[in-house]
Amino acid sequence: MVNETTVEDFLLLGFSKNKNLEILLFFVFLIFYILTLLGNLLIIVTVKGESSLHSPMYHFLGNLSFVDLCYPSVSAPNMLVNFLSEAKNISYNGCMCQIFFFHFFGCVEIFILTVMAFDRYVAICNPLRYTTIMNRRICSLLVFACWVGGAVHSTAQVLSMMTLPFCGPNEVDHFFCDIHPLLNLACTDTFIIGALIISNSGLISLVCFLILLISYTLILHTVRGRSTEGKRKALSTCGAHLTVVTIFFGPCVFIYLRPATTFSFDKIVSVFYAVITPMLNPIIYTLRNAEVKIAMKKLVSRRISVFLLTLLSVDHEVMMTPFSKTELELVVEDLPIVPLDTLYTVLGSVLLISLTNQKYSPFQTHCLLPPSVKGFLTSFSWL
Repeated sequence: MVNETTVEDFLLLGFSKNKNLEILLFFVFLIFYILTLLGNLLIIVTVKGESSLHSPMYHFLGNLSFVDLCYPSVSAPNMLVNFLSEAKNISYNGCMCQIFFFHFFGCVEIFILTVMAFDRYVAICNPLRYTTIMNRRICSLLVFACWVGGAVHSTAQVLSMMTLPFCGPNEVDHFFCDIHPLLNLACTDTFIIGALIISNSGLISLVCFLILLISYTLILHTVRGRSTEGKRKALSTCGAHLTVVTIFFGPCVFIYLRPATTFSFDKIVSVFYAVITPMLNPIIYTLRNAEVKIAMKKLVSRRISVFLLTLLSVDHEVMMTPFSKTELELVVEDLPIVPLDTLYTVLGSVLLISLTNQKYSPFQTHCLLPPSVKGFLTSFSWL
């Protein structure tokens, strides 16, 4: 089929034509986007930097956080610009690219959430075989399959859309380019393309959602006869995952598992899986996961400790032997967690001494430090 498209760009109508409301929405979504970036970046750094989190579950969580960094970045920056701009146009090629990457990262997230449910099923229902089943090779293959599956899905979606001619109205009633709003603008019958989209996006969402529900149902059935502590831990983990699944899959199934029609509230529904879920994932997985919270505290404590020890060794000659940053990190790795208030006191004391612009001997420096700092320093055998 020859594509007879004459439309060079599309006009995104967004949420409202009220300028004051758009300014308010700009700040709201800007805060959401910043929280999304910071939260997911924190999880990625924590999972990568903390050896206690080098397990399959957190390997998948790190990939999920990376996807949640990229997924909202497909639509949020352009949406934020349009809130403050009079011209809300997006080129035809830009629109097709947005559809590709939006469905690519969205599909990868669906697959990763499904794999995480399988991982929890194996860990809770078959704990003795967990390390055998979920070994490093299997985990890598599962993650690779998620990314390949997302690429295949999004490529099929875009190729289907590029066969449609667009020769008339160019106003897209949405805040980003998506398939259903564009199908309404096509200058041809879109029944077949709409059916293909339902069989692609809709069935992927529905099938994965059903797999997730079956997995968590089996998990809940398995933990019924376990101890109270084991049951509480399993329910806490499953509860966090089910919260994400409900918020993400519910709107996806509603939007894509239906004929190519649009409703006035579709934009509000789309906000849940395009903006809200990527922001909530870090909150849910950290506030409800004691291991991640402890790992974050350890990571912050160690980084501050390395920084302080570097200052003390370089500027004030408190150390008897100079240490490189790598050696300091290895030493701090074996230390217990130092309370953050103590680290902040140490930092303040070191900076105060530095501001005097004087060189003190190790004995003089030690005398100037408050008791809590002295206790911190005396925990190292070389001081």
